[in-house]
Amino acid sequence: MTGVAAQALTFDPYDYGFHENPYPLYQRLRTEAPLYHNAELGFWALSRHADVGAGFRDNVRLSSANGVSLDPAAWGPHAHKTMSFLALDDPRHLRLRQLVFKGFTPRRVAAMDTRIRELTLQHLEPALAAGSFDWTEQVAGKLPMDVISELMGVPEPDRAEIRRLADLVVHREDGVLDVPMAAVEATFELVGYYAEMIAQRRRARTDDLTSALLDAEADGDRLTDEEILGFMFLMVIAGNETTTKLLGNALYWGARYPEQYAKVAAQAELVPDWVEETLRYDTSSQILARTAATDLEFHGGTVPAGSKVLLLVGAANRDEDVFADPEIYDIERPDKGGLLSFGRGVHFCLGAHLARLEATIALREFADRVRAYEVDPAGIERVHSTNVRGFAKLPVTVQVR
Repeated sequence: MTGVAAQALTFDPYDYGFHENPYPLYQRLRTEAPLYHNAELGFWALSRHADVGAGFRDNVRLSSANGVSLDPAAWGPHAHKTMSFLALDDPRHLRLRQLVFKGFTPRRVAAMDTRIRELTLQHLEPALAAGSFDWTEQVAGKLPMDVISELMGVPEPDRAEIRRLADLVVHREDGVLDVPMAAVEATFELVGYYAEMIAQRRRARTDDLTSALLDAEADGDRLTDEEILGFMFLMVIAGNETTTKLLGNALYWGARYPEQYAKVAAQAELVPDWVEETLRYDTSSQILARTAATDLEFHGGTVPAGSKVLLLVGAANRDEDVFADPEIYDIERPDKGGLLSFGRGVHFCLGAHLARLEATIALREFADRVRAYEVDPAGIERVHSTNVRGFAKLPVTVQVR
């Protein structure tokens, strides 16, 4: 890599132009600077599939103890208070994850199948009846948080406000390189709400995940209220926002490539493939951070111990060395096995099954009812985040069957 090329290649995760289309820059990073350093913002970045995948698996030398976000306010030894085991290393990570898993079981998730469909139709049917509507506002922005609220036991009258606060927590203002005040205030409100809910369940259990977490036990060890609160907040951030964006990204690319959506509309069994290709082609979770626990060598460069290292999932999922024609959106793609959207290793996303289940149900109900549809480019608004990629507004017009 020449000095001129190095100066010309600038990667700023806060840049709105980058948010519009990060993929050409990702391609340059993989080719020209597989180990990239931004001294001004204080991070290193890995973009090749082999490096990102190995980074996920190397949970000792690449620590999660400071959290996974680039934002300064979300970075540090306190990160686990709002990001739970995602921001811990073993053995603390393993203990907390195993206890949470006793409440947040695959059986509990699978049992949500019928209720997820009911919640989907509650939002989808009136939207389709209107003919033109905002997919994010009417469906994708409501369903995942409603599913999480249903799991946790949030009363239905409170759910709209909980969704509003969750949206504020992740929104980033133009030019603001940290968590904005509105997000801080929303975080305190959510934490207060969930803390009261935990206190209520301590007094009287109900049939929900919050109660199950209070009862989770392993060899006499139980979760503290603070640990339960951290996991609930993680669900709001990781479970809600990423699934909302997955639903939006799937609909956007289905409209951009109508011949791909036509396959799904004709064969409902292809909906899971639609979900998987969207997770690869334009994943919700684009960037996850780690801390170098020791000096690390990559591609002839040294990452000093203590440095922030970004794993560029969005770049890795389009690596030419792993995926044939990675820039082509193909729901029948045979090479789906290298997907890194849910991570690898000990920190593999505990909610991956729930995200896939929600997306598959919601998109299947859409495809069953919609012959064809279009997105209005003029009305699109992107969410501006250093971690998550998706739409704040996605207006669509549908042709109902």
